[in-house]
Amino acid sequence: MNFCSECGANLVQRIPAGDNRLRYVCNVCQTVHYQNPKVVAGCIAEWEDKVLLCRRAIEPRYGLWTLPAGFMENGETTLEAAARETLEEALARVEIKGLQALFSLPHIDQIYVMYRGVLLDVNFGAGAESLEVGLFREQDIPWDQLAFRVVRETLKLYFNDRRVGRTQPHFGDILRNPDAPANEYQVTFLKEH
Repeated sequence: MNFCSECGANLVQRIPAGDNRLRYVCNVCQTVHYQNPKVVAGCIAEWEDKVLLCRRAIEPRYGLWTLPAGFMENGETTLEAAARETLEEALARVEIKGLQALFSLPHIDQIYVMYRGVLLDVNFGAGAESLEVGLFREQDIPWDQLAFRVVRETLKLYFNDRRVGRTQPHFGDILRNPDAPANEYQVTFLKEH
């Protein structure tokens, strides 16, 4: 950040009084400009024994498969964001049934809130951000062509839960090891009861 959104003056980085982190601060009006993680909301939209996947028409990870998900907008809930993203990316209407997983990805400053839902009908198609969409059984999912690690982990949890009849949400972290190759991550979960 270079300029204050309140008064337009130049910003400096410093630790404000009562804080413990470097922040962008305006020396003129003293506004502290916080930069916090972005929230991504998405949905596993199911129909019978299949789930809806979208093939990305945008970067990052153009051409790879993902669950419908995206950044929350101001003024909406995570449930609304998940349903909106499903409609935007797959032109599909969904009824949210519950929380599947919540993941923190501190290396990219994002939090993923992934829900389980049921398609209200099979009228779906590729939205502006998708090349194509389709329903997949577990054995047909293109596991080696999934766009993001968080999608892979969410789907693994979902299918494992479905096998044992569990609907308990999962909470975890996906951590990037700076000493490992770019595609290696450590996944840890909060102990479940």
